[in-house]
Amino acid sequence: MWLDLVTVVVEEYDPAIDFFTGVLGFELVEDSPATATDGGAKRWVVVRPPGGGTGLLLARADGELQREAVGDQVKGRVGFFLRVDDFAATFERMERAGVTFVRPPRSEVYGQVAVFEDIAGNRWDLLGPPEKPQEP
Repeated sequence: MWLDLVTVVVEEYDPAIDFFTGVLGFELVEDSPATATDGGAKRWVVVRPPGGGTGLLLARADGELQREAVGDQVKGRVGFFLRVDDFAATFERMERAGVTFVRPPRSEVYGQVAVFEDIAGNRWDLLGPPEKPQEP
């Protein structure tokens, strides 16, 4: 058993795909036409971090209630966690790409962390390994 997908509600598909693939480096694994519950057109869009793992279903907001959830899916808390091997390089690359960091990098016992917002405004932790102690 594994967690296959988590939904991120977005305003529009293509800008979200561009952010997750072009900025974060995820892979677009599916973009297929689908039918909404009201019979209208929608898309089944899945992105995953390189190498697999839990993917994101990028779901365009359908109706006012879902539009209200865009960027506020966990009511201002960090709700998503992106772990990387090279924290400094990833942070610098994301910063150059225009990612909004709402909290600067810091060291915690579980590793390096900086909080950023995705294209919809959801908060994520960028997590890296703990910093190595400075040699005297």
